[in-house]
Amino acid sequence: MRMEAATMKTSEFRVWWAGLFRLSRGQREELEEALGHAASQSPLAWLESAHGSDASCPRCAAPKPYRWGHQARMQRYRCRQCGHTFTLLSGTPLARLRHKERWLTYSQALVDGLTVRAAARLCRVHKNTSFRWRHRFLQRPAATKAEHLQGIAEADETYFPYSCKGQRHLARPPRHRGHAIHARGTGPDQVPVLILRDRSGATADFKLTAANTANIEPPLRAVLAADAILCSDGASVYRAAAQHLHLTHRPINLSAGVRVIAGVYHVQNVNAYDSRLKGWMHRFHGVATKYLENYLGWRRWLERWGSHNSPKIGLYAALGWERRFQLLTQT
Repeated sequence: MRMEAATMKTSEFRVWWAGLFRLSRGQREELEEALGHAASQSPLAWLESAHGSDASCPRCAAPKPYRWGHQARMQRYRCRQCGHTFTLLSGTPLARLRHKERWLTYSQALVDGLTVRAAARLCRVHKNTSFRWRHRFLQRPAATKAEHLQGIAEADETYFPYSCKGQRHLARPPRHRGHAIHARGTGPDQVPVLILRDRSGATADFKLTAANTANIEPPLRAVLAADAILCSDGASVYRAAAQHLHLTHRPINLSAGVRVIAGVYHVQNVNAYDSRLKGWMHRFHGVATKYLENYLGWRRWLERWGSHNSPKIGLYAALGWERRFQLLTQT
């Protein structure tokens, strides 16, 4: 985890400021160079240098806008067609958020999987700001999932406790000590999540209202190729959904001790992903059900980039510009 240097105290800054007037010419030039380098490393600087020439109107998509002053230290543009004014952040989840100089540090906190309070301490912001930033940063990753699975695709459902964490008005008495769930099923205390994953690592997940054929069939229809081979456990809902969709189905009878069929058909890939997901989620001590999809998208993003992840990639993901980053690094 990358930590920032401690902030200079006001008393220390006054002493440093008083010493500025005693600097020699060479020392002043060295200081100006260091400050210029620090400014060039800010998120705003490299975002505008990399994508300022590609700016287009978020309202009508017209290219090549006029430069139109500045707003919140960012270049503002004016559309040649409709006259709409905007910045590079307009229309993104990060628009109107403050403390932009700390966004890369917060992105690193997401890469490291820090809790809200730990990320707040790292970035020196209030915990409520950290919470707000988390779910703004995760809006686009939550909506980014595999749209097409092919070849051998594995399916499994996993369950998360229904949680009203953070809510003040509950329809039931509060559980001050938490509530352990031991029974497997789809009762009101559990939220089923369907995980779909093919052998290339492409992953899609869907929060369901119930783990039945009516709820599982639409996600399968949306992402599975017509010639895909569906591997699942022996649950009847997958067999019925595969029949309705005319998919080749290879059920694995895990209760009978069967793990692999014909050397290639198994659900070990998706089960391993389930295990990693649950183990990673444990650090948050339960997540509110209303935000569950954000956490699922967070985990998909971490898995997608793996060891190549970085704060810059996290910021591109939060802006919905992952494709731009891939094109930028390939050129």
